[in-house]
Amino acid sequence: MSLRATLAVLAAAVLSAACGSRPPAPQWQLNARGAIERYQQAFLAGSTRAADAEFARARAELAATGQPALVARAELNRCALQVASLAFGPCPGFDALRADAAPAERAYAAYLAGEPADTGLLPPQHRAVAGGATGAAALRSIEDPLARLVAAGVLVRSGRADPQVLELAADTASAQGWRRALLAWLGAQAQRAEQAGDPAQAQRLRRRMALAAGEL
Repeated sequence: MSLRATLAVLAAAVLSAACGSRPPAPQWQLNARGAIERYQQAFLAGSTRAADAEFARARAELAATGQPALVARAELNRCALQVASLAFGPCPGFDALRADAAPAERAYAAYLAGEPADTGLLPPQHRAVAGGATGAAALRSIEDPLARLVAAGVLVRSGRADPQVLELAADTASAQGWRRALLAWLGAQAQRAEQAGDPAQAQRLRRRMALAAGEL
């Protein structure tokens, strides 16, 4: 399940409680939802210390329920944000809880790793890429910007990204003001430009990176 889906589940619980016909939502749901939202924004903005603190807070609230599946989902969403920012690596937090994760979460973990996954268990916006689609056309149909960046990261990780994928991902991160993700995608573009023998383009991209990083 994606981070947006996780937030939707928590929000639904809060809204149903607000109707007055049910008991108030447990405090952990409110706390976890707020912490996850703040974690996402801090991570994508490049505020590592704030992001780590908010994720720890969210994880503690979810762990207090004694439900491994909830914590596994949060850990998996953490890895999805890393993929969206081209920070590839293992997903140890999820792996430690994999045995108690639902099949949909295990399929999503495989997808994030660039491995074959059961497309029927994935969120609809990721099924085309998981099914083998390549190129920017596969991303333009994904309306949610974070999901689009995650899918773009999967394309890069699985060796299926072309220059248009990198450009679209950079434009998506730029439009949202997500500094960490933008720097990662601009860096990937600059590297490809250098490899293609286009130093002028590489320099232009690195100037954009310097601007985004506050160095200009």
